[in-house]
Amino acid sequence: MTALNLTHDPAARSWVETANAPDADFPLQNLPFGAFLRDGDARTGVAIGDRVLDLKALHATGWLEGDAALACAAAAGGTLNPLMAMAPRYASALRAALFDMLSASGTLATRVREHAEALLPGMEAMTMRLPCEIGDYTDFLTSLHHTERHGRYKGLADPLPPAFKSLPIAYHGRASSLRVSGGEVRRPWGQYRDPDGAVRFGPAPAMDFELELAAVVARGNALTQPIAVDDARAHLFGYCLLNDWSAKSIQWFEQVLGPFLGKSFHTSLSPWIVTEEALAPFRKAPPARAGGDPPLMPHLHGARDQETGGLHLTLEARLSTGHLRADGAPAIVITQTHLDNLYWTFAQMVAHHTSNGCNLRTGDLLGSGTISGAADAARACLTELTNAGKDPLVLPNGETRTALEDGDEIVLRARASAPGMVSIGFGACRGRIAPALPWGLAA
Repeated sequence: MTALNLTHDPAARSWVETANAPDADFPLQNLPFGAFLRDGDARTGVAIGDRVLDLKALHATGWLEGDAALACAAAAGGTLNPLMAMAPRYASALRAALFDMLSASGTLATRVREHAEALLPGMEAMTMRLPCEIGDYTDFLTSLHHTERHGRYKGLADPLPPAFKSLPIAYHGRASSLRVSGGEVRRPWGQYRDPDGAVRFGPAPAMDFELELAAVVARGNALTQPIAVDDARAHLFGYCLLNDWSAKSIQWFEQVLGPFLGKSFHTSLSPWIVTEEALAPFRKAPPARAGGDPPLMPHLHGARDQETGGLHLTLEARLSTGHLRADGAPAIVITQTHLDNLYWTFAQMVAHHTSNGCNLRTGDLLGSGTISGAADAARACLTELTNAGKDPLVLPNGETRTALEDGDEIVLRARASAPGMVSIGFGACRGRIAPALPWGLAA
């Protein structure tokens, strides 16, 4: 387990004033890692308030020593993967050094402030990139409520798959269409059944969002060598928000072996990786399994995971329409949920994923699945919010939605909090639905 240390000190404040705001996503205690373009050059950095500490520029100063210097050098090449592949102590040493540099009372704070223009550009000027190179993407299905509701919508006699309470179910997603937060999500073409039951090919009529959390693999495992559940979090670098955009009309018609074209057209990822170490103060026991549930298989049961496999993490989704924006109205909160609504922990996902000897690699992405809860407000996709279209979502301006329309924008956010600690955020994961292109034309 990651122990609390000086970087979690709730009394510490940064000389970057925007990091000290009560609602700041990126206070001194967070320091998430990301990737961006600066003057056309691929860089990596760490978010602090509304600025980004440029790791390539920091490495060039030669101020760091020991493990922190080695970690910064690994990240200075424009991608986080080399840093993520190192033993956890290196990223931890870099985090401690950055905390000192950005702290109001840090030993290197004065030096960094004198060179702030070169080292700490403003975040608004950044062109963000995916935070690391992602080779494989696995999306899990770990919310009992999401799974059960969709089973009912499909008319299944038993809405939960037989294996759901015995193992974390997943499918292999498409890494090539992962995109960083922002910009357009183009409505895809595909096959679906129309209301009369006829099969059609055209722009997908039923577009949806799915609110998820994703874990990024740090060090992988060798082929044939599984990862024990209580060792799993040492193989995770950190977490991002993920919007698993879904063309439900396509997905529900095609799905036999699992999701395919209804999912592979676009998946959005928030640009900052909140590290496992940053989340240490917010660890908690995962929810207890209900009486009568099957016992955990040995490879999915770990004493440490049962003590600290959960997180005090709230998540939300907001919807903005073209009419709302034209009227100057804010986006509407349509989902408020909690990570407690996952039936399986991320450590159990890793342990099960590797239980057959499958090798994970640095930069692999593991999605949690839609984080829906029992409460109506905790339904984490539009399909659930509208009971599969039977009860349209009514917005304050009178607009209704049973599916996302062109121009609709979804913004996902999350916040970790615990008594006595400085809460931390993940930044935004956003995307706006764009009209389908004429068939056969490129964007």
